[in-house]
Formats: sequence, structure tokens, C-alpha cells
Amino acid sequence: MTLEQIGENKSFGGRQLRFTHVSQACDCDMTFAIYLPPQAGDGQVPVLYWLSGLTCTDENFVTKAGAQAYAAQHGVAIVAPDTSPRGEGVADDPDGAYDFGLAAGFYVNATQQPWARHYRMYDYVSEELPQLIAAEFPVDTGRQGISGHSMGGHGALTIALRNPGKYRSVSAFAPICAPSHCPWGHKALGGYLGDDRDAWAHHDACALIAQGGEKLPLLVDQGLEDGFLDEQLKPHLLKEACAAASHPLTLRMQPGYDHSYFFIASFMADHIAHHAKALGA
Repeated sequence: MTLEQIGENKSFGGRQLRFTHVSQACDCDMTFAIYLPPQAGDGQVPVLYWLSGLTCTDENFVTKAGAQAYAAQHGVAIVAPDTSPRGEGVADDPDGAYDFGLAAGFYVNATQQPWARHYRMYDYVSEELPQLIAAEFPVDTGRQGISGHSMGGHGALTIALRNPGKYRSVSAFAPICAPSHCPWGHKALGGYLGDDRDAWAHHDACALIAQGGEKLPLLVDQGLEDGFLDEQLKPHLLKEACAAASHPLTLRMQPGYDHSYFFIASFMADHIAHHAKALGA
């Protein structure tokens, strides 16, 4: 698979890189960023996948989260894919809404038209992109974690829970914990997957936890001043699901913090350290 490099910056002794490539899963060109810490110059390093939220591209995390300093400290690579397919012929919400279509792929494989052709972000993130990263960069695929924010936090939790043994660590900032029970989830899962609630459950962290297939410890940070907290995010449902299933959860409700990257940057050091410990970095 041919990569086209479209960006490079030195950062904390490592390299922040950006690439495009033709995706088989999404049937279009896709863009991703990867930070290679200085330790990657001496051999393979563990890798953390970061999934961003609604309206974002691969660049939001790279420029706002401040993660490179901590990734360099622990010797962890970070891969940040885009949040949806893009390009000519890729369907978008006809009303131009921010919570469906472009930049709102929800990390599912769409089954409904016109979305089914390109909106296959689950396959892209869980299969195609890791295979590409393993083939092209000095990362240890046996030591990989996943994290994300909001829609991306939903993606991180559900992808980790659906793939036992693939990830050694998972965390999330302000995740959409139960998309089957919130307006964002109803719109996205209904639009991409149709009316079959059983299909929705495969992309609902609380439903997956209830099934008990994966007991990977969860680290979740949530700002108490987040404007989406009660209507869209519903961390209390995650807490209840984990308690009922005896699933290990560290849920930190952070006073005064909102939904922004100011919040994410404030606790990024803790999340990188959480993953580094689990990944043996």
C-alpha cells in the first residue's frame, strides 16, 4: 500500500508525521497522523491509537492535546486517523449537520445507503490501519492501546471491547457511553445501521460490557461542566454497566472541566502513563 507523506515536524526529539493513502475499507483516500518518539530510532515501540470526536480531523489531537511530550517520555507511538471518509463521491448529511456524515463516522461499518460504500470506519480503525502501521513503521503490534474523545471515546471503548486480546489498554475522555440511549447515537446508529437495535448494541459500550466478553480495565475522565454530559454522554450508565458486570472501571468526574481540548490536555499525562504501564513502555 502506497503512502504519501504530506507533513513532518520534529517534536520532543521525535517525528510528527502525516500521510494519505488509498483505503480499501473506506474506498477512498484517507489521512492519518503518527507520532514516532525518539525511541523508535532504536527499534520497535508500543503504539496507541487515538480516535477523535465530532467535527474533528486527524489534526485536532496532534495540535491541541500536548501528547507528544508524554509519548516521548514513555517511548510510545501515537496514531491519529481521520474521523470519517472524505472526498469526491463520499456522502454527507444533506443538511450539513455536524453530528452525521463527514467528520462523524462513529467508528461503525454502515449498512444503509448511501453510507455503506465508504463509511466503514470500524474496519478501517480495527483492521486496515493497524496492518498498514505495522508494515510501514517500527511499532510492536503486540503492544497496542486505544483511546479517544467523545465520539472517539465511544469508538475506543467499543473497538477494544469487541476485540478481546487485541488491545492491552483503553481509555477515554468524555465518551458517548451509551449511544443507544442518546440523541447523537440515535441519529448516527439509526442512519448508518438502520432500525435494528441488535445491530446498535454491537457499537454500544454499555451493551458490550453487559455481555462480558472483555474485562480490559477502563480509564475514563469526564468534565463536570461538560455541556453534553447529561443528554449525550451519560457516564452514569457506564458506571452502572461496569458495576453489574464486575468490569474494572476508573471513572474520574473532574470539577470545572468542559468538553474541550483544554480538558483533554489537562489529563493527557495520566492517560499516556496509563497506557505506557499496560504496554510495558
